[in-house]
Amino acid sequence: MADRYVFVNDSFLAEEQASLLVSDLAIHRGYGIFDFFKTINGKPIFLDDHLERFYNSIIKMHLHISQSPAQLKTILETLQSKNNLPDSGIKMIVTGGYSTDGFTLPAAQNLIISQTPFVVPMELNEKGISLVTYDYQRQLSEMKTLDYAMAIWLQPFIKQHLADDVLYHYEGLVKECPRANFFIVTKDQEIITAKNNILKGVIRKNILNMEDSGFKITERDFTLEELRNASAAFITSTTKHILPVKMIDQIKLEGSGEVTKKLSDLLLKKVSAQLY
Repeated sequence: MADRYVFVNDSFLAEEQASLLVSDLAIHRGYGIFDFFKTINGKPIFLDDHLERFYNSIIKMHLHISQSPAQLKTILETLQSKNNLPDSGIKMIVTGGYSTDGFTLPAAQNLIISQTPFVVPMELNEKGISLVTYDYQRQLSEMKTLDYAMAIWLQPFIKQHLADDVLYHYEGLVKECPRANFFIVTKDQEIITAKNNILKGVIRKNILNMEDSGFKITERDFTLEELRNASAAFITSTTKHILPVKMIDQIKLEGSGEVTKKLSDLLLKKVSAQLY
């Protein structure tokens, strides 16, 4: 089996040779950010959107890398060439860096880019998922940080409630899932997603920017009561595109899936356009 390569700071290394020192703040305090995008047939999907969010997270978390977006694109192209994985997921991580006391943020951070095989579904999974709600607000929610402690800690809770994932709400307002944005469809077929104190995903962005959907797509905060009155719901993410939500807190959503199906078809057209 050929070596799989990763990029660390300024070098391409075989994956088994890549390492960090134990003084990194990512190890001591979980401090750092990341972004993740997919490639299909060797083409990165919505790469500019991911890079924009990646650098926004870097700046807001007081981190720094020496590479410009254009330089990073060149590195990504080289990594793809070395690994020869046309269908893949690529993760870009910036750790807090090597701290002398395990707390103080150093001037230099560590950049890690890895690639793994990944085949993204190119059709709607109509089976859908089940969610359970939980009262929680992620800290530093507008940045894609390494901190997924709550989501991992809640895994027994999710299983106990016979759900596939958790949906956060806070002070009566619906927020997001740990790794996905959340949308509801009202009985009037208005599509709504939360606006504040969430991580704004790339697929979410491309749905909000749709001009030919025929639906009213709204970005605003909405309540648990509105959630309970919704006719349908779905989540969005880089790895799932659009995925219907069939049940929330063990209550079935009885609305038609026509809205979700049409949005999924339109989104997949946008994804396919990236391939040419």
